[in-house]
Amino acid sequence: MDRVNVLFVTLDEFRADCLSIAGHPVVSTPTLDRLAAEGVRFASHYSQAAPCAPGRASLYTGMYQMNHRVVANGAPLEDRFDNVARLARRAGYAPALFGYTDQGVDPSIVPDASDPRLDTYEGVLPGFDAVLPLDGRFIGWLEWLEELGYGTLSAPEALRSEPDRPAEHSASAFLSDGLISWIDRQDGPWFAHASYLRPHFPYAAAGEFATRYPLEEVGQPIPPVPGLHPLYDFALGNGLLRAPEDPIEMAQLRAQYLGMVSEVDHQLGRVVEYLRSAGTLDDTLVLVTSDHGEQLGDHGLVWKLGFFEESYRIPCIVRHPGRPVQVGRVVTEYTEGIDILPTLAELLGQEVPTQCDGSSLVPFLDGSTPQRWRSAAHYEWDWRDIRMGPTRTSGGPDAKLERYNLAVERTDTHAYVHFSDSSWLCFDLAADPTWRTVTTDPEVVLPLAQSMLTWRSTHLGGIYTQRLLGPERRGLWPELENA
Repeated sequence: MDRVNVLFVTLDEFRADCLSIAGHPVVSTPTLDRLAAEGVRFASHYSQAAPCAPGRASLYTGMYQMNHRVVANGAPLEDRFDNVARLARRAGYAPALFGYTDQGVDPSIVPDASDPRLDTYEGVLPGFDAVLPLDGRFIGWLEWLEELGYGTLSAPEALRSEPDRPAEHSASAFLSDGLISWIDRQDGPWFAHASYLRPHFPYAAAGEFATRYPLEEVGQPIPPVPGLHPLYDFALGNGLLRAPEDPIEMAQLRAQYLGMVSEVDHQLGRVVEYLRSAGTLDDTLVLVTSDHGEQLGDHGLVWKLGFFEESYRIPCIVRHPGRPVQVGRVVTEYTEGIDILPTLAELLGQEVPTQCDGSSLVPFLDGSTPQRWRSAAHYEWDWRDIRMGPTRTSGGPDAKLERYNLAVERTDTHAYVHFSDSSWLCFDLAADPTWRTVTTDPEVVLPLAQSMLTWRSTHLGGIYTQRLLGPERRGLWPELENA
């Protein structure tokens, strides 16, 4: 097959269990369902970090947070790292961005301290052409809404009032309109990153999707269990992170989230159906995923944070026109966001960057399962930014920012959470898949703690650790390259 088009899609804060094909009893996602039926769905796929900037840093670089060190919204991404846009350029594309990437500039490449790029984490990932930039200001969309007669709105006002306007005027519709128009003008293979905000907060679905799901049908969240850990209790006591206690208010929040899920599915569907009607869908690699999930009231929390997997288990669907034999396959092995960059590298005929902690998913697309594939999923959360504001305390051991992070190892039967203050939790998922039952059995906990230590030691960062200087230019032996 000649060089294909690439449509790389991210849906922000999209939980894996909010796909109708994944068994959700209410929600409708016909676009994603059809892409999965025509491709491969990875049913146990996990983000590496939350919130947006850390999760996207792992997605774009193929690296765990402990290596790229984007620890918060506002933490810069080092320019020395390779990324998905630079990979696409090496493959001969001019990668176009529709939406946002939430990556702060590396201060070491900015000579002027007054450079406005140093004032925001909502920068563009190096290598992308920002054809339709839609960061948190949503400038293009707001100007369009004003032309349509909605007056002068701020971005928060426009997003919160989406239920009051037709879905044809939503932020997601605006992105799809721009993407379709751009594709229509291309005369050769293209690479587009469509980065949709929805179903991101604020919880306000566009147009008719705001009333799509009756409150009595959206389901009940998993109840909280206070006292599991001081960090969890802190989150439960935070007004921004605590889920509404009123059942009606909670149901309204969940109904709006599901409405946003269906609306963004619809708007992405317009792009897919345009490609189908133009006869180019079978010349296009479509990859859909998310940066992280959303608590959605589960465990008494909203937004994305902490150690529960609702914030990290996300969808991943790959529709590759060159691999039709595997259409409809559902992969249950653990896969991660760091696997996306190696996968795109192999599909585009490029070398996998040595920085990558992930592995290519192409064997799954071809119907096999790689040898020695991971038996657990891993993700991290860092909350040092809470201690870096104007109220940060000084002095004492608790002021050390490196103490404010955690890592999770999730297996088929357990989830081990290790905190950097040396505390830990171990959830017995075989007994209780809702993450509300803790075990302290040393015969269970010790092997998981040892496994996490092995995970960390085998993924220590270092682009040049597989090369030795000298006349021989020694590197990995060929038979070890895929070990």
